Amino acid sequence: MAHPDPHISENAPVIRQLDDAAINRIAAGEVVERPASAVKELVENAIDAGAQRISVDYADGGKTLIRVTDDGCGIPPDDLPLALSRHATSKIDGTDLLNIHTFGFRGEALPSLGAVGRLTITSRAAGQVGAEIAVNGGRMEPVKPAALNSGSVVTLRDLFFATPARLKFLRTDRAEAQAIADVVKRLAMAEPFVQFVLRGVSGDGPGREVFRAGAEQGDMFAALHGRLAGVLGREFADNALAIDAQREGLHLTGYAALPTYSRGSAVAQYLFVNGRPVKDKMLIGALRGAYFDFLSRDRHPAAALFIDCDPTLVDVNVHPAKSEVRFRDPGLARGLIVSALRHALAEAGHRASTTVAGATLGAMQPEQPGARVYQMDRPSLGARKAAFSGQAPEPGFAETSGMWGRVETPAEDAVQTTDEAPDYPLGTARGQVHENYIIAQTATGMVIVDQHAAHERLVYEKLKNQMAENGVASQALLIPEIVELSANDCARLLELAEPLGKLGLGIEAFGGTAIAVRETPAILGTVNAKAMLLDILDELADQNDTNLLQARIEAILSRIACYGSIRSGRWMRAEEMNALLREMEATPHSGQCNHGRPTYVELKLTDIERLFGRT
Repeated sequence: MAHPDPHISENAPVIRQLDDAAINRIAAGEVVERPASAVKELVENAIDAGAQRISVDYADGGKTLIRVTDDGCGIPPDDLPLALSRHATSKIDGTDLLNIHTFGFRGEALPSLGAVGRLTITSRAAGQVGAEIAVNGGRMEPVKPAALNSGSVVTLRDLFFATPARLKFLRTDRAEAQAIADVVKRLAMAEPFVQFVLRGVSGDGPGREVFRAGAEQGDMFAALHGRLAGVLGREFADNALAIDAQREGLHLTGYAALPTYSRGSAVAQYLFVNGRPVKDKMLIGALRGAYFDFLSRDRHPAAALFIDCDPTLVDVNVHPAKSEVRFRDPGLARGLIVSALRHALAEAGHRASTTVAGATLGAMQPEQPGARVYQMDRPSLGARKAAFSGQAPEPGFAETSGMWGRVETPAEDAVQTTDEAPDYPLGTARGQVHENYIIAQTATGMVIVDQHAAHERLVYEKLKNQMAENGVASQALLIPEIVELSANDCARLLELAEPLGKLGLGIEAFGGTAIAVRETPAILGTVNAKAMLLDILDELADQNDTNLLQARIEAILSRIACYGSIRSGRWMRAEEMNALLREMEATPHSGQCNHGRPTYVELKLTDIERLFGRT
C-alpha cells in the first residue's frame, strides 16, 4: 500500500512575507540562546558606548530579570525607536564589513531581545534629556521622559515569555547564573581598564555581589596581570608567563601558565581576537599543540591569550553570536601561538609552579603546639662553622649509617656554608634519602629533587636536540604500501609531504587517489602505514594541523629517556647530585618531567619554620 509523502502538499505552496515580529523571533533564536547570551550582547553594547563602569544585575539565573547599567555615551531620545529596529546600528555604515573595530555591528541584539522578552531602555546622552522606551514581545511603546544622570540602563524582564517553548530548554537557575558569570568574567579580562560589578538580586533585599573587578591602572601588561589575578586567581597570576610576540601583522599578548600549573579540563583557557572573546577550534588546537610535549593527555594548560591584528585579516561575521572567527591565514595564527608559547616555556628554564610547594606543605601535618614556641636567633657564620666541626660524625658512624639510609658526609675542608657557596637557584646537595630524592640547601630554604624524573627530562631534551640537528632517520620499505583515499584526503596529505618527510615519513602520489608510503620513521619500528595516515587525516580535520607523527616519535624518545636515566634506588655521590642540579638549571623545561609532573619541590625557610611553630 502506497503512503503519501508528508512533505508533499496537495495544494501548491504559497510564498509569504513574514511580519517583523516573526522575523525578530527567528533572529533571536540565533543571537539569544540563553540569559548569558543576552548579558553578553548588552555588556558589549556598553563597552562600545565607552563605558568605564558597568553593573550587571540578574534574578533567577537571568530568566526573570537582567539589568545592565553603564556610564557610556547614551542614546538621544530621537534615536531610541531606531535602536530597536533590525539592522540599525551606529557601529558601521555598511560599506566595509571587514573593517570592524567594535564588539557589535549587526544591529540585531536589541530588537531580538525585545521580540522575546520585556525590554526597557532608559538613556541620557550628553546635552540631551533622559528618555525611556519599552518593547514587549515585539510591540514597541512610544518614547517618554525619564530621570537619569548619564549613560544607559537596559532592563530585560521575563526572557522568552513570548516564546515559552524556549524556556523548556534552559537549565537550572544556578547553571544559568554560572554562565552569566563566565560571560562577564571573559569580558572583564578583555577590558582591564573598565570596572565590572555582577550582582544576583533574586528575592528581596539589595542582592548578593557575585563578582567585582575594579578598573586597573598602569600599562597594558600590568593591568592585564592584575585583572587576571582578580578573575582567575592569584595562583594563576603567580605561575603564568608573559607572552609578547609578533608575526606578519599579528600581535600575540597575554599570559600562559607553567606546565606544572595544569588543569583537569580546558576550563581555564581564554582566547581573544581583537579584544573579542572567542571559542575557536583552531586556536584551542594551537594552544594544546604548544603544550603537547609537556603535559600528559589528561591534563590541560591554563592561558589567557590575546591576538590583535588589522580587522581586515580576520572575519568576525561568521555567526550572529560572533563567538567564531575566521583568519585570512589560519596557519600564521596557529604558528604564532605555538612558537611564542614554546619560546616562553623554554625561557622559564627549570622553573616550576609555586602550587607544588603549597601542596607539599599542605600534606605535612605537624603537631600544633599549645603555646607560642620561643624563637631563638639564627647563629652567625662562625658559630655555624664551629657547630659543624663539633657535630661531625665519628669515624665509626659510617658502619651504622646503612640502617638509617644513605647520607652524604663530605670532608670538613669540602664543606661550604650557604653564605660561602654560590647562590645556585637549586642550591647545593646535602644528602639523598630513599635512594631517590636529593635534598639541596638554597640561600632561602631547601629543594627536594626527584632524581629519576629530573634526569629523565634532561636525557629527553638531549635526544630531542640531537633529532633536531641530525633529522629523523627513515627506514625504506622493501615494498611500498599503497593506501587508497578520497581525492580530498589525498590532496591534503600530499600538501604535507615535505614536513612529513622531515619526520621520516616518505609519501608520494601513486596515481588517482592513491598514496604510496615508501619510508617510515626508523625509530617507530614496524608501522601500520594506512592506520597512521588515517589518524593524521583525523587530526587535520579536527585541528587543521597535525602533530601526531611528531608526538609518536617523541613518545619513543621519552621512553628511551626513561630507560636511559638514573633509576630510583641508585645511590649518588655528592658530585653527581650537584652536577644534576647544575644541569637542571641550564636545561629548559627541566621543572617538569616528560609527563608534566614536577621534578622538584622548593620549600622556603619561613614555611619550614612555620611547620615547627618557630614563627
